Amino acid sequence: MNVLLVSLDSLRADHLGLYGYHRPTSPNLDAWAADAVVADAMICSAVPTTPSHTSTLTGWTSLTHGLVSHRGGLDPRPGYPWVPSILHDHGFLTGAVDNIKRLLPWYTLGFEDYIDPSRRFRHVWSVPLEVLNQRTLPWLREHAGREPFFLFVHGWDTHTPYLPPADVRHTFYGGDPCDPACDTMQPFRRQYFYERSRDWLAQLRADLGTERPITDAGYLVALYDAAILHMDRHLADLLAVLDETGVADDTLVLICGDHGEMMGENDIYFDHHGLYEGNIRPPLLARWPAGGISGGRRIGELVQHHDLAPTILEAAGLSVPSAMEGRSLLRLLCGEGETDWRDFILTQECTWQAAWALRTQRHKLIAARGPSLHNQPARELYDLGADPGERENLYLDAWELAGELEARLESTLATQMAALGIDQDPVRHENISLGQRWFDWLEARARGG
Repeated sequence: MNVLLVSLDSLRADHLGLYGYHRPTSPNLDAWAADAVVADAMICSAVPTTPSHTSTLTGWTSLTHGLVSHRGGLDPRPGYPWVPSILHDHGFLTGAVDNIKRLLPWYTLGFEDYIDPSRRFRHVWSVPLEVLNQRTLPWLREHAGREPFFLFVHGWDTHTPYLPPADVRHTFYGGDPCDPACDTMQPFRRQYFYERSRDWLAQLRADLGTERPITDAGYLVALYDAAILHMDRHLADLLAVLDETGVADDTLVLICGDHGEMMGENDIYFDHHGLYEGNIRPPLLARWPAGGISGGRRIGELVQHHDLAPTILEAAGLSVPSAMEGRSLLRLLCGEGETDWRDFILTQECTWQAAWALRTQRHKLIAARGPSLHNQPARELYDLGADPGERENLYLDAWELAGELEARLESTLATQMAALGIDQDPVRHENISLGQRWFDWLEARARGG
């Protein structure tokens, strides 16, 4: 058997048709999902990219592997299990079409072929799946059917700046993005991230042939959706090569996002921070007909990125290292069900702001570890069944439930930290790698700088 793992950066689940989105952003993926298995409650182990991907291929939570923030160059905790190395040692040809090595140099370990086409781009986050396919499709055509392979592909189409090509750019927008009567960009303009977006916005104005400022935040949402549509076309090309080479049925395909993207909800615009659903709920789809994973089924259990490593190893018929914290999803994906599955998960952010969250099927408790950049309170509680948009903070009203969930969060962290020999919560004490720039910017503005 083979494994194809596709990570689509900054892709939130609820902007895909197969998750109920109102725009037709993902027709090819929707069609493919009809014979796949879809996870409805895939929740990030951590955000953003570096801790999330490290969890994906180690089977460890961010607390255990130690990468809790965006900061690059940091090695995981010694002794980490590493799926590419394990598979390579058991006869798999291992390949990656990716550029995370520019953030995490050790990421190439275990990959016989590590192909990075990003050097021609100004930023690591500017490499679309269309360009990756120029390397990926020939690799698959050369190797598929000749030897078992593990291939990791990481696309960035839906990461800011959203710049889908001209032929799809205005698919979902027909108005005037510079209409002064529709100034929904106003809240965004008071944020440091708006300052970071000036070059992107200037390019959009130039492409529109105007010097007027963009006023409609909905235009940027439509660009994000158009980026999904463009990516969807090239994802279809990638999946088609599996059919073309005759390996589609015996290839475990896992398609996921490393995290989502916020579109202005909870005051967070066009970025991936905060522990709200738009950011921590990416898609997860799986298909492997020869292994019993097909048929258009859905699973509702709480699953996370660190579950993917043991899933891949079990599917490959290999022993799962006892050190891995994730749980194999293989039986869930095959429709066999699992007894005693987890009833809550933890997730964290330590990038623009520092916080932990505990999420159950119904509720979410967010516990900040530092000041908020979006005027959010130190504690938040949401009923996701009644309030999926997370607009009503119930922390003070449902104080008994809030206290119960907070106690569970803190006791779980304390137990894990004690087992690791950690004295201090790293999310509290690690540098918020990007958010400090925002605080410095606010301080400079207060001084009149």
